[in-house]
Amino acid sequence: MAKRSKIPIKTRQEIAMMREAGKVASDVLQRTAEFIVAGKTTREVDEYALSLIEEHKVKSAFYKYRDFPGYTCISMNEEVVHGIGGDRVIQDGDLVKLDVGVKRQGWIGDNALTVPVGKINGEQKRLLAVTEESLFVAISHARAGAALYDLCGSVEEYVTKFGFTVVRDLVGHGVGRQLHEEPQVPNYHPGGKSPLLKAGMILAIEPMINAGVGTVDWLDDGWTVSTSDRRPSSHFEHTVLVTNGDPEILTWRPRTALPEQLGIPPLE
Repeated sequence: MAKRSKIPIKTRQEIAMMREAGKVASDVLQRTAEFIVAGKTTREVDEYALSLIEEHKVKSAFYKYRDFPGYTCISMNEEVVHGIGGDRVIQDGDLVKLDVGVKRQGWIGDNALTVPVGKINGEQKRLLAVTEESLFVAISHARAGAALYDLCGSVEEYVTKFGFTVVRDLVGHGVGRQLHEEPQVPNYHPGGKSPLLKAGMILAIEPMINAGVGTVDWLDDGWTVSTSDRRPSSHFEHTVLVTNGDPEILTWRPRTALPEQLGIPPLE
């Protein structure tokens, strides 16, 4: 991995602002997830999320970012991330990846989850549960003094036990006043000397996990990323504050799928 610039450390006041942005991002994400049902179009989902963003009197962190045309990212089934709301109709059995970022008073909250629509199959259930658990495996490493690359590598180490793969072409990131700050946070151990985490760093940790191969394609719209083999993918994300003790999830929400319900060993 190439040499990185200094990783920002947030002040107490800046952390307080990030907490508020995280709460709003989480609220918009959860309420939009509840709106997702069979028969809705992805454009309707995006527009509903925008209505919640406006209700909070904040801005979408994604809209027009590098000319992205949506207010949220809505990615379906084999689509990994960066899907654009449109005419596609959500159907029973779909996996909808919903990514919400907001900017509140100059500070960004960023989070994502995968929404199962109606009845999904066993592979889809395992994929969701393993992906979400891998997020918490990584979060457990977000402590001052820990090596960033151990946090990153923990995702791949966990998901490969279940036959799943990580996407290597896309990574998590630092977040604050900018949507993408230092450091990059891949879901695998990149090798080499790792930066050490310090209290006050804030990371957007986001496992992107595929049921099949880890390679991806960019579709014709220039944004949507799909699995190369067109098998399903899952995506979960939290904005996380590194502390001297337990990590603080700034975009907290209830868990979606408890791994023990599927016979998957939970994080100890």
